[in-house]
Amino acid sequence: MLDVDSVRRDFPILRDGIIYMDSAASSLTPEPVLEKMLEFYREYRANIARGIHCFSQRASEEYESARRKVANFINALTPFEVVMTRNTTEGINIVANGLKWRRGEKMVTSLIEHHSNFIVWLRVKERYGVDIEVVKPSKPLEEGLFEVSDFEKAIDDRTRLVAVTHASNVLGLIMPIREIVEIAHEHGALVLVDGAQSVPHIRVDVQRLNCDFLAFSGHKMCAPTGSGALYIKEELLNEVEPLCIGGGTISDVGLDYYQLEEGPSRFEAGTPAIADIIGLGAAVEYLKEIGVENLERHEAKLTEKIYEGLRSIPKVEVYSPEPKYKTSFNVDGLNHHDVALTLDALARIMVRSGHHCALPLVRNVIRRPGTVRASTYLYNTVEEAERFISAVEEITKKLT
Repeated sequence: MLDVDSVRRDFPILRDGIIYMDSAASSLTPEPVLEKMLEFYREYRANIARGIHCFSQRASEEYESARRKVANFINALTPFEVVMTRNTTEGINIVANGLKWRRGEKMVTSLIEHHSNFIVWLRVKERYGVDIEVVKPSKPLEEGLFEVSDFEKAIDDRTRLVAVTHASNVLGLIMPIREIVEIAHEHGALVLVDGAQSVPHIRVDVQRLNCDFLAFSGHKMCAPTGSGALYIKEELLNEVEPLCIGGGTISDVGLDYYQLEEGPSRFEAGTPAIADIIGLGAAVEYLKEIGVENLERHEAKLTEKIYEGLRSIPKVEVYSPEPKYKTSFNVDGLNHHDVALTLDALARIMVRSGHHCALPLVRNVIRRPGTVRASTYLYNTVEEAERFISAVEEITKKLT
């Protein structure tokens, strides 16, 4: 069971009655993570893999320790399968630009993707003449949008890659990744999973999913901004060209040749965000100590309360088909931004409003300019969920 009161003591930013419900965009960072980052700056501030002095050796070990922690968190076979990145977007771009595309090949994605897992493929189409098939929902929103058969129809022997979100950043909808991977592999296609919205909230096991790539961000899971990871199956490490090369990526250089490293460092050109990656390792430790299963149960309880509470309020339209850890909605007669601003001014409740970087989904499924999105995390309480519902209800009453 998650001890929320104990957790909240690690987040002094939650002061003066602030209710933070925008964690799907960026979570808050606890004190133990901040302290670990400050430890780097205060005790062994040096570059990694560049020197043999004690500061550099300590920094290098802490950096690689973070890689091992992340690998363990997603159950990668080896830390060599984990590339440290700035965020999910960078990870997706590494794969998109690193595969050796051939004209006439095909890639498959879906209508509900975040722009970071959508526009990169449009650019691949423009650059390399790759065909793109966008899987569109075959079911209504309240029934979950997709059938596995939707992907069976789209994925064929021409398909080189399937790139799909694990969880929708607007709806919280969980996609059937294992089934999609099985279909793709039957056709010899690779699968990239956008785990930005799943890894921070639910148990993600890359071996169980059997995906080829998984990208996610640290800033949505208690780590600092500028930290993230890309999982690449070990046998595919040499199949993907690095996005950038330079210092730290090579094993040998001559006047007319260079040879890249064999491991994940081939993708990590230049000086990385050392403190941020160390912070990501600390955040992973923090979440593991709490227990991802405890976190998942806690969020499910909060989100169900919010989901059912909003559905009971006249003039509120709820779009999330299954309560997980976020709920998107609109209030009839009000712009979504006005609702968010009013929640902040009225009750110090911070939520997201807009199209959430998912315009194809918002335009074609929700068919509104945007939504209000409330997303919970480990530091939110049942009382906050109740205050949120009451605040939305108060807003609707002002319309009558």
